Amino acid sequence: MEIVNLNKQVYNKNQYVKVINTSFTQLIPTPVIEPALIVPTLQDFFNNYNSLFFQIPKFGDTNSHQYIINTSSNYIGENQDNETIQALIDEITQLREENLNLQQQLFAI
Repeated sequence: MEIVNLNKQVYNKNQYVKVINTSFTQLIPTPVIEPALIVPTLQDFFNNYNSLFFQIPKFGDTNSHQYIINTSSNYIGENQDNETIQALIDEITQLREENLNLQQQLFAI
C-alpha cells in the first residue's frame, strides 16, 4: 500500500477573484471570422494585383486589365482627355486629306 499526500490550496476572498477565472468563456461560441469580412489593406490589394498580374485577362467587360483601365480612367477623368485627343486626331486626318487633295489639284494643272 502506497501513501499519497494530498495538498489542498485555499484562497481567501480577495485572492480568489485574482486567481480563478469566474467567467463562462468556454461556454460562449467563438465567432468565426469569414474571409469575405476581412477587408484587405491598400498594400494587400497591390500585393495581390502584382502576384495575379499575368493571370488577369487583357480584355473583357469585367475582371480584366481593360476593365481596370476604363474604370480608373473614368474615375480620374481621363476619358475627357481621350475624347479631346481623338477629336484632334480626327481633325488632323481631315486636314491631311484636304492637303493631299489640294496637292493633287496643283499637280493636275
